[in-house]
Amino acid sequence: MQLLESLFHYNFLQNAVLAALLASIACGLTGAYVVSRRMVFLSGGISHASFGGIGLAFFLGIHPPLGALVFGVASAMLIQYLSDRQDVRNDSAIGILWSAGMALGIVFIYLTPGYVPNLMTYLFGNILTTSPADLWLLGLSAVLAVLAFIVFYPLVLAVAFDQGYARVRRLPAGAVNYLLMALVALTIVTSIRVTGIILVISFLTLPQAIAAIFTRRLSGLMLWSVALSAAGSIGGILLSYTLNLPSGAVIIFTFALMFILVRLTWWAIRAWARRAEN
Repeated sequence: MQLLESLFHYNFLQNAVLAALLASIACGLTGAYVVSRRMVFLSGGISHASFGGIGLAFFLGIHPPLGALVFGVASAMLIQYLSDRQDVRNDSAIGILWSAGMALGIVFIYLTPGYVPNLMTYLFGNILTTSPADLWLLGLSAVLAVLAFIVFYPLVLAVAFDQGYARVRRLPAGAVNYLLMALVALTIVTSIRVTGIILVISFLTLPQAIAAIFTRRLSGLMLWSVALSAAGSIGGILLSYTLNLPSGAVIIFTFALMFILVRLTWWAIRAWARRAEN
């Protein structure tokens, strides 16, 4: 009861819950596409490459998520371009941008005069410090994700499961790939405040892994992922606030616990059904 009173009394908790809902929409939708395309490693490369933008933003004195957004989208476009040209292997391009982005971020932060910023918030996330500017970016990401997957859903479905089929049918697979890569980058960068650079991959994969237990359809995977992301992230926020633990880590731990419980329950039901048949 006291926890619910705190939720309605403190603005930072209200901002955190709103951020969790917006991030759940964006990550639930784009994460379903990432998992379907088996691009989890790519999302990690984009998130770590964006650290270079955070360092540059500190150096220039601008809002760090804006710098991360520029680096993140640019990295996603470059990875897609190199993959299409086949000049560099996809995993090699991701590894290069992953390491180069982190290195650039560290160099820029070292060169920043005056107070050295605390990087823990960006590496591991702290949703309890979400600002109004962060909420605007999360809202933009959620709205664009919803619009993109509603308007281009047939194209997304074709590209996600069969690139060759999409090209044979002369669908604009290349343009859709670039659009969705930019959307994935936007989602990752705006979600850094929630879970951090290191843990954001889990936000794009764990709820989707749970959702895959219930459905194999892309549309169902998206809807289940959004719902599970919202439930896990809000539960993680309340738990981290109660136990005074890092919010990003607790949210991911909540997702992992949900996955274990659902998977064990699913296995138990299947085992019981087999015994009943015999």
